[in-house]
Amino acid sequence: MALGDGADAAPVHFEVGPIRPPNEANSLLVRVTRNCPHNHCTFCPVYKGRPFSERAPEEVEADIQAMAGAAERIRKRIEICGVLNDAVVQQTLAEEPCEGAIQVLRFVATGERTAFLQDANSLVMSVDDLERVLKTLRAAFPSLERVTTYARSKTVAASGTDELERLCRAGLDRVHIGMESGADRVLKRAAKGVTATEHIEAGCAVKAAGLELSEYVMPGLGGRDLSEAHAEETARALCAIDPHFIRLRTLAIASGTPLDKLHKSGRFEPLDDVGVAREIRALLVGLEGCTGTLRSDHVLNLLEEVSGKLPEALPALIAVVDRFLGMDAEERDLFVVARRLGIVRCLDDLEAPGVREQASTVLRHLRERYPGPLDVAIRALMSRFV
Repeated sequence: MALGDGADAAPVHFEVGPIRPPNEANSLLVRVTRNCPHNHCTFCPVYKGRPFSERAPEEVEADIQAMAGAAERIRKRIEICGVLNDAVVQQTLAEEPCEGAIQVLRFVATGERTAFLQDANSLVMSVDDLERVLKTLRAAFPSLERVTTYARSKTVAASGTDELERLCRAGLDRVHIGMESGADRVLKRAAKGVTATEHIEAGCAVKAAGLELSEYVMPGLGGRDLSEAHAEETARALCAIDPHFIRLRTLAIASGTPLDKLHKSGRFEPLDDVGVAREIRALLVGLEGCTGTLRSDHVLNLLEEVSGKLPEALPALIAVVDRFLGMDAEERDLFVVARRLGIVRCLDDLEAPGVREQASTVLRHLRERYPGPLDVAIRALMSRFV
């Protein structure tokens, strides 16, 4: 089916960064900085070896206009077909010579409601430049209901409430912060370059400015030796902030990272899935004073069901963890393998027709290939998603 030759508006390239939060899968991705200005975190493989740079506001504005043009062409293709189908997708891929074209397609197909500013720490830009970008973005896409960004606590704490309020008025709605831990010993070993006190100051500043706050926590980051402190002190920091969202992002050791080297040298002992579950339980117990929403919205998390509105959901969330911990060892292993391969999403899925047999076959093969503790094989499976 011919969907138009597109001669009225030639496709233009625009940049797209490497990552975004899972809940921003359908968002318009607007790259305002490249890579990470800190880039020392021992667990993170994303930006290693890539220099940080800020993009000029004019350059970002040109990208926004290019995305607006691509969105308009996609709308016309959908209008001609009357529906988003394979013809629309194929012509978009053929005529939009930019890696971000498929992202714009998803954005249009899902209602053009959200945008995310990339890369790792957009608030490092001057407030004047970021305010300008936000206003341009809102003008180009008036249907936007939410604009969000990553930021480091160190940067937010240095910004001050006045600057954050300006960004809020300009159209920023939510800030995602990688807390990872509220334990200073864990933060130091992970080279986060921030303290628990600074995490708390930054989180409170975001909320005071009228912005939504999403804090990311990394179960397992404390390793075996600091697991208890990691859970208890992180819960304490989260309660001091009471963010709108707490998101779990279980540690997976990426090959070649500084943490991988610590692990191989014997200086970091990771937790297995049972240890991580116990740590999450301790974290949950400590969140009694929080009123936000907890999400387990990442493929690296074993227990996706640990998700709900606090504090009322806490008993049910703890019960999910207790159910997993209460399984016999073989049943736990079956669930862990099935979850890591994407066969199941929740504990009840293990009873679906054919799932147990499939998981048993895979488990047997893994034990043949990886003699010894199952967590060695599980870490190999998890590394695919880092």
